[in-house]
Amino acid sequence: MKGTIILFFFLFTFLVTCNALDNINTNQPLRDGETIVSEHGEFEMGFFSTRVLPQNRYFGIWYKKISNGTVVWVANRDHPVTNTSGVVTVTSKGIVVLADETILWSSNSSTSVNDPLAQLLDSGNLIFRDKKDGTENIVWQSFDHPVNNFLPGMKLGIDFVTGMQRYLSSWKSADDPSSGNFVYRYDPNGYPQVDLWGGSNLSYRTGPWVGDRYSGIPKIQNEIYTVQYVISEKEIYYKFKVTNTSESAIVRSMLTPEGVLKRLIWNKQNQQWTEYLSLPVNDCDSYRLCGENGVCNINNAPKCECMQWFHPNFQKAWSAADWSGGCARKTQLNCENGDGFVKVSGVKLPDTRLSWYNLNLHLRECKRRCLNDCSCMAYSNIDDRGGGSGCLLWFGDLIDMRYTEDGQDLYIRMAASELDEDKRSSTNRVIVIVLPVLAAMTVILVLLLLYAFRKRKLERTRTMRLGPNGHASEGINKDELDLPLFTFMQIAEATNGFSFSNKLGEGGFGPVYKGMLDKGQEIAVKRLSKTSRQGVDEFMNEVSSIAKLQHRNLVKLLGCCVEEEERMLIYENMPNRGLDSVIFDKSADKDLSKSFDWKKRYNIIKGIARGLLYLHQDSRLRIIHRDLKVSNILLDCEMNPKISDFGMARIFGGSETQASTTRVVGTYGYMSPEYAIEGIFSTKSDVYSFGVVVLEIVSGKRNRSFEHPDHNHNLLGHVWTSYKKGNHLGVVDSVIRESYNQYEVFRVIQIALLCVQQYPEDRPSMASVVLMLSSKIELAIPKEPGFYSERNPRQIHPSSSNRESETFNQLSITSLAPR
Repeated sequence: MKGTIILFFFLFTFLVTCNALDNINTNQPLRDGETIVSEHGEFEMGFFSTRVLPQNRYFGIWYKKISNGTVVWVANRDHPVTNTSGVVTVTSKGIVVLADETILWSSNSSTSVNDPLAQLLDSGNLIFRDKKDGTENIVWQSFDHPVNNFLPGMKLGIDFVTGMQRYLSSWKSADDPSSGNFVYRYDPNGYPQVDLWGGSNLSYRTGPWVGDRYSGIPKIQNEIYTVQYVISEKEIYYKFKVTNTSESAIVRSMLTPEGVLKRLIWNKQNQQWTEYLSLPVNDCDSYRLCGENGVCNINNAPKCECMQWFHPNFQKAWSAADWSGGCARKTQLNCENGDGFVKVSGVKLPDTRLSWYNLNLHLRECKRRCLNDCSCMAYSNIDDRGGGSGCLLWFGDLIDMRYTEDGQDLYIRMAASELDEDKRSSTNRVIVIVLPVLAAMTVILVLLLLYAFRKRKLERTRTMRLGPNGHASEGINKDELDLPLFTFMQIAEATNGFSFSNKLGEGGFGPVYKGMLDKGQEIAVKRLSKTSRQGVDEFMNEVSSIAKLQHRNLVKLLGCCVEEEERMLIYENMPNRGLDSVIFDKSADKDLSKSFDWKKRYNIIKGIARGLLYLHQDSRLRIIHRDLKVSNILLDCEMNPKISDFGMARIFGGSETQASTTRVVGTYGYMSPEYAIEGIFSTKSDVYSFGVVVLEIVSGKRNRSFEHPDHNHNLLGHVWTSYKKGNHLGVVDSVIRESYNQYEVFRVIQIALLCVQQYPEDRPSMASVVLMLSSKIELAIPKEPGFYSERNPRQIHPSSSNRESETFNQLSITSLAPR
């Protein structure tokens, strides 16, 4: 009984002591078993052990509120305490870790303080200061001595005044915090870059800073954190901080024991770290993979190649995939004969350790400096944003280049004989001699060709405008159709004479028929109906919009037919027909409908998003679809979605983002408020339509024909009220309730609500939507949707309950009643 009382008293004393310390000072050391928590409980510090090495005790800092146990900093990583006698105390010179009165680690600052204090901040920074001076006068801080974690507010770089280097060093293994094999640090030689060393071998480098990121690192639309890069005579550093709009986000970077730098974001819903960015990205990031003057292309096989003005140094080894020998010039430079430069675009800039830079020079002056120095091999801008600024010169061989989508322009020095402009100047004398003769012959030839071309064009136009029965074909000219042409007989034979058994369906354009060409290729034929309200404008618009688009989530246009009065578009056939036939028509194919589980729907949603992103941003011209709806999403044999029907699409120039029209076209239920009411459309109009499509996919219900016994809202209104009540389950299609991932469904519904917000400026771009669907970043809270409180569509159009209502309006729409 006496022993039990003594044990209880010991435990009670221990519990009272633990977590009782707010700071460490000379009178209050921190012993093993005690911890200190930061002011608002974000971080905690004390002694800890790992699973593999339980006998070793380390003094460190770890997350307290989230991911408890994730260590972000270790003091005595290479000198662990081997028992529980560890003590942390402070002296006038700094913080000390002791074991049996032996010093295992010390911060040791050159400055002495009268009233020393060690304090853990909510940023995860352990500071040493004079108690009277406050946190503004820090004598020493752990942020200046990172281990393997890089936290917001930390600096990664070099202080040239003090000589301090801030760099990351990996753990030996996931359970051993001692110094590992990899170090990630700035190299100040030439123009600074960050190198990843594995022992004595350089395994990866970031490339130089180019204004908003390091060269070679993909551009990412990031709304979670901002970065700061400073380069001056006193210091160079990189740091990041969480944005004001994402204050609740928790972000960190970590150098793994395997030598991978990962940027991680805490996912509150899943309670785990989500990888946001990882470096190196792929094999092409391996340092010097292609040797000197070689360029890596991850999309090619083999990966390494010599630029067109170079050849392999060792052809036999190069052919055997040993690229370490690199490439040599085909023509050696001769500075006295007047060298010049060729531009190579889209590359990760070469190793800058043997480089010179000036942050203020313009590109033209940069070229002049390189040209005047015979040892200069290449030049480039430093900041490639906008007009570009800064000058970066390379001397010697160009090492560690790769092609990348967001790469920079590099101007490489070439011998005069290699340059096109010099070749042209060398032939000037010949041109001057024969110019009069050639000019006369050219004029005669051009006149003859123009006469023949005009005559042929007139004959073609007449044939196209008038068929055998003399009826007009509305002025369609073959020369305007930049794609293959099919004859009427070819299509008639392929569709069995446009038989009813080959008919797949009918839309606003007209009927769609299934067919098969002579070569066995299955096709779908859209045949413009004589009663259709769509005409030549829509037909030509669809041809011009989609003819040259190539994307896995866009339907492929194979050709067209414009014989006699016919206007037909020939597409690749989609065996699983339209998405609406699978979601809404449950009786059409019960087996297919039942097998249409959440995984398939989620993949379709992501595919539609990627297709729209291509139209809005990645295609050669920005294209706004204007009629995105479930029936315009076709499914191939593997249930991959293909966006179709570009008759209403509008092509924008590179700088255009918005337009207006007096002819509002589209489909009720999918049109955004600003387009339906004011005729203003932009990429955000398509985003709104995408949000409606997503909610229809999740719920299995049409937006406009939706009915509910408790209210008269459409589907958007029902989802909005359910979301506010937290009743996501009431929105989900019963078919997928057994297969759905609750977290994914809830997340997709929230993304869809962000897309259908009333005001276009509140809606995300498709680039942000794709990022939200493919990652687990925290989502914004959606605002009220547009057009969510309409009357029941049957009260407006009694005959429209089983069909989509297509709208053509010369002025405005008066039948909608938005809030």
